Amino acid sequence: MTTLREPTGTVPTPSGSARRGSAIVAVYVGAGLLLIALNLRMGVVSVGPVLAEIEEGLGLPSAVAGLLTTIPVFAFGAFAFLTPALTRRVGLHRLLALTMLVVAVGIGIRLLPSPVALFGGTLLIGAGIAVANVCMPAVIKQDFPHRIGLMMGLYSTSLFVGAAAAAALTVPFMAAFDGSWRGALGVWAVPALIALLVWLPRALRRGAANREQAGDAIVEERDEPRMSRLLRDPVAWAVTGFMGLQSLGYYAALTWIPTLMQDADVSASDAGLLLSYSSLPGIVAALLAPAVSRRMRPTWVPVLLSSLLCAAGLGGLLIAPAGVAGWVWMTLLGLGQGATIALSLNYIVLRAPDAAHTAHLSTMAQGVGYLVAGFGPIGLGVLHAAVGGWIAPVVALLIVLVVQTAAGAAASRDRHVRG
Repeated sequence: MTTLREPTGTVPTPSGSARRGSAIVAVYVGAGLLLIALNLRMGVVSVGPVLAEIEEGLGLPSAVAGLLTTIPVFAFGAFAFLTPALTRRVGLHRLLALTMLVVAVGIGIRLLPSPVALFGGTLLIGAGIAVANVCMPAVIKQDFPHRIGLMMGLYSTSLFVGAAAAAALTVPFMAAFDGSWRGALGVWAVPALIALLVWLPRALRRGAANREQAGDAIVEERDEPRMSRLLRDPVAWAVTGFMGLQSLGYYAALTWIPTLMQDADVSASDAGLLLSYSSLPGIVAALLAPAVSRRMRPTWVPVLLSSLLCAAGLGGLLIAPAGVAGWVWMTLLGLGQGATIALSLNYIVLRAPDAAHTAHLSTMAQGVGYLVAGFGPIGLGVLHAAVGGWIAPVVALLIVLVVQTAAGAAASRDRHVRG
């Protein structure tokens, strides 16, 4: 029997059908990742709009109920450090699927008529999101090495869209469930389950193709970059500092801006509407910032511009939060926050040479970063209570912005972390 061979020195080119098949797979994987990204804020943000009803329904003091919004942020940091060990055992893609299952289960647990279930479910949601937060940049680095800017922009945008949807729709859902805040919170398990079902075929993919793509390659500890080296790397600390400080400012503003406005005689409904509205310019900025930043020189210019937008928004709210001016300031703040979040996530991918380094840099940046961020709302509240006004808290946020800009400028430099 004669065996046909390729002529020596030739390289087979993919057929048109093979290229179309690859494009379809890429679209499917991208859509699955974006569905997961939508769920990385919904289960947390949905609590805020019904927090007063939770306090009343369970008879909780405001300080205790407020833990429902701070526990997840600390969980984002604490549980992020489990991701490397989990990845070695499970693999990146399968671990992402498990995070959606954990988030859905956590939301389901909150339906149980018990404060313990409410707080336990919230902690579980935070844990699932923490691990997914770390995995996402590594998967994007691996599956879309030539489309990093586009995918990171879409990823950041999905975070904002998910948060905006949860903020806007939770109260209407409560009305649909006859005033049940548990039913309104429980609805957000559905998007998590949808994301799980869509991602499951990618997570369960096996065989040679999976091994070639190294989809779950971080399995041997000796092959991984060393976290001890990252902890001594100035590039890694610049990325971590930028990630942590922008998160601190974001969550502090998210928590206290409505109160600042209400103290200036803005109604509670208008303050909530303005806060929700700021997500819209944030979505636009998050989508565009990674692509625009690649074309701007020096590399620190996008960082500076995003910080100036945040500073203008915060300063304006302090001076004139009511009326048309309030919409202007929240537009500027939303643009600045959207850009800084997108840039911070983008630098995690760009400052790492491969998926393994991305996973570890993501662990460090988001683990340390979110632990720092968790003190933002607490610290701002303590400062406000101590001085009895908003000048000192806003000035504190502006000082944080200065340090954040310096860290972001260092993170923007085109260089890689050491392994």
